[in-house]
Amino acid sequence: MKSLIDNARSFAATHVADPRNAASFEALGAGQSPEALFITCSDSRVVPSLITGARPGELFELRTAGNVVPPYPAAGHPDRAGQPMSEAATIEYAVRVLGVRDIVVCGHSHCGAVGALVRGEDLSAVPAVRDWLEHSVAPDAALRTLAASTPDVAEAVQTHVLAQLERLRAYPCVSERTANGSLTLHAWYYEVHTGVVSAHRPSSEARAAFGPL
Repeated sequence: MKSLIDNARSFAATHVADPRNAASFEALGAGQSPEALFITCSDSRVVPSLITGARPGELFELRTAGNVVPPYPAAGHPDRAGQPMSEAATIEYAVRVLGVRDIVVCGHSHCGAVGALVRGEDLSAVPAVRDWLEHSVAPDAALRTLAASTPDVAEAVQTHVLAQLERLRAYPCVSERTANGSLTLHAWYYEVHTGVVSAHRPSSEARAAFGPL
C-alpha cells in the first residue's frame, strides 16, 4: 500500500503540475466528453486506460465481476423492475447524457468468474459472487455448455462477451442509438499474459471469430 500512497501524494506535483499536462487537467473542471464507454471485469490485471492509452476524460468505465451486463430492469425481468441498478445507470448516463459514440465490452483471459462457471466450482464461501453469477448468467446460457479446455478459458470468455453485447442491445438507450447509427458496439478479448487485444469479427460460421484489432 505504501507505494500507492506515495504515488497519490506526488501525483499533483509530478503529473498535473507538469506544463505539458496542466491545461488538459484544468479543462476537466469544465466537464467530461469521453469517446467511449468501456465495460470490463473488475480484475486488477485489466487496466483500460493502460490498454487503450486513454487520458483522463477520454474513457468512461463500468467494471463488474466477470464483465457482466445485467438485464435492463424493465426488459422482461419483473424481479428487477423498479430496483435501482448501478450498472444500468452507468450505461444510460454514458449513452444519453455523455453521448459516447462507442461501447466496448472487454473480456479477458484467465477470468476467475467465467472459469468458475465453466468448471462448476463451489462458490458457497463467496455467496455474493455466487448469487451475482447465478442471477446474471442464465441457466441455458451458451457459456454453461462449454468446458474449461485451456487455462485461459478463451472460448468461454469470448462467448460470454458476445452474450453481454446482446444484453446491451436490449437497453432502450442503446437500441435507439444503434438503430440511428450514432452508436457502435464492440466485443474485445484481452490476454493478460501477452497484452494482445482481439476483436469480434462477424462471421457466417456458427461461432464468430475474434481476430487482431
